[in-house]
Amino acid sequence: MSLHAKLLQRQAEGKPIRVALIGAGKFGSMYLAQVPRTPGVHLAGIADLSPDNARANLARVGWKPERTQAASLEEALKTGATHVGTDWQALVRHPAIDVVVECTGHPIAAVDHCLEAFANRKHVVNVTVEADAFCGPLLARKAAEAGVVYSLAFGDQPALICDLVDWARTCGFPVVAAGRGHKWLPHFSESTPETVWNNWGLTPEQAKRGGLNPKMFNSFLDGSKPSIESTAVANATGLTVPSDGLLYPPASIADIPYVTRPRSEGGVLERKGMVEVISSLETDGREIPYEIRMGVWVTVEAETEYIKNCFEEYKAHTDPSGRYFTLYKRWHLIGLEVGLSVASVALRGEATGVATCWNADVVATAKRDLQPGEILDGEGGYTVWGKLLPADASVRMGGVPLGLAHDVKVVRPVKKGQSLSWSDVAMDTTTHAYRIRRELEAQFAAPQLKAA
Repeated sequence: MSLHAKLLQRQAEGKPIRVALIGAGKFGSMYLAQVPRTPGVHLAGIADLSPDNARANLARVGWKPERTQAASLEEALKTGATHVGTDWQALVRHPAIDVVVECTGHPIAAVDHCLEAFANRKHVVNVTVEADAFCGPLLARKAAEAGVVYSLAFGDQPALICDLVDWARTCGFPVVAAGRGHKWLPHFSESTPETVWNNWGLTPEQAKRGGLNPKMFNSFLDGSKPSIESTAVANATGLTVPSDGLLYPPASIADIPYVTRPRSEGGVLERKGMVEVISSLETDGREIPYEIRMGVWVTVEAETEYIKNCFEEYKAHTDPSGRYFTLYKRWHLIGLEVGLSVASVALRGEATGVATCWNADVVATAKRDLQPGEILDGEGGYTVWGKLLPADASVRMGGVPLGLAHDVKVVRPVKKGQSLSWSDVAMDTTTHAYRIRRELEAQFAAPQLKAA
């Protein structure tokens, strides 16, 4: 039975999936825009640091005010309305809640939310992929131990890439490479919230009109978010990552199967079976026609002459050898698609992407020379950007994961372009996020690295 049919059945039975949302910002608002149009789902409660802002966003996406006037979660559950407040713990601890959608974008808080949800046997759809990037494999293990499902969020690019990889493998194709698109030039890694809009392609006036967050958008531009999302994909699919960061080869959609081949065959990959990000800009800054900037892709290989001939007969666009073929989605609709994850975890017990190994990590890397006493401002800020590295390389260097590089004091000089280690910073070791990260390293690092 399809997910939609299952949702209709739940609606007919009067047994909707009961959802709690933590964080009603832009991503959360996009999901909220779809909830009234989705059968068999009751968004029972929303927790946000600013309930007034949450209600404003609800009004912006078309919710009627009376739908959010439930004075308590109990009232919301009885009436079918939605309670809006600040108490996220009350939501995740209530026995009637089935699924928690973590949508804060704050990685340290997200770890707290996920762990509490698991402790109360709630499925989690984690939109805050920044948290997944530095401890996703252990979050997945803890969810499984609690008998619940932990999932990446469909609509965001990592889950869509995982879906393409699963399609390929289920059809019997070996995955040569998979990833997303991005607008990239090397100097973007130095971008700050002050320089982001010109490089992004918007005026400051347009950004202000749209209420766009410069730090959040800069996290995409400076390469942090592509590294974070590539990490989530590698850890969920078992694909490997480049040895010294993403390469961002420029390519049109038609050229993706050309560049996502091994170097020995004319492509850019160190080996088959890797994640990579395709740039929508030529190295001189010219925009590439028919690009994949907002999309996702997977490149597969025809292992036999017969399969290669099938590619040719059905006009599949391949590389010149006829062996490598790329399937793609040119767009992703972000929060508008999260309902698929909610339905999948609640009705099928299946994640739409979940970490199964620890292949990749994102290490905080200096945007400029940093001096002792300076405070790191995390993803998208002025001090560091996130570099994708193999997990074993990160462990060897004692790399500071980008998700923990928020409000952290630098204690030693760090040169521009240098990735930071634990000894370079004074880390708050009391948070759940820090402790679960170190637990991840202890449980998942290769034995030879643990002994080093």
